[in-house]
Amino acid sequence: MTDDLRAAVAAGVLGADEGHRALLQSVVDVARAIFGARASSIFLLDEEADELVLEAVSGEGQESLVGMRFPSSTGVAGWVLTTRQELVIDDLQNDPRFSRETAENTGYVPSSMMASPLLSGESALGVLYVLDRSQETPFSLEEMELLGQFASQAAIALDLLQRTRRAQAALAGAGELGLVARVAAQLDALEDERREAGFRLLAALEQVLAQN
Repeated sequence: MTDDLRAAVAAGVLGADEGHRALLQSVVDVARAIFGARASSIFLLDEEADELVLEAVSGEGQESLVGMRFPSSTGVAGWVLTTRQELVIDDLQNDPRFSRETAENTGYVPSSMMASPLLSGESALGVLYVLDRSQETPFSLEEMELLGQFASQAAIALDLLQRTRRAQAALAGAGELGLVARVAAQLDALEDERREAGFRLLAALEQVLAQN
């Protein structure tokens, strides 16, 4: 079974894109609130295009930035993605990793930043940003651990989003892969008795194929 077909099966109900987006949005909304930040965002790595895509934004630029793309090596996000290390910068203007030009293109130039890679196994899926957090208390180890927890939740949501999109691509595709994925989706959409009968038929077919 190919990776795309596994993704189609794992996604369950295809068309869950919006649900996974909502999960990402909840991560950035809560992260911004917990850290008292002006903004929080999640970038997804598009490996084929070698770009970082803004998938969720809370706070500054929330209405207009989702979907923006940047080269994967850009600024702090590129550094975090490459090194797979968390990073806290209290003075971005004097940090050589900060890309002011990229920030200006978004319409918001932050002064400070927390960033964490979003990891799934050996894969780097993207980057979580928290921008201009509250400076009322000094940054602590507990906050770094909390940032890592948010990053773990975001990584799960990104992984689900990627799986769903691969599944949708499989359904839309032509050929044998598309045919099998479409049959699975149609079976899943049937009423209870017909659905159960259809999956029993698939289970019987699986047993026959396993014997060959």
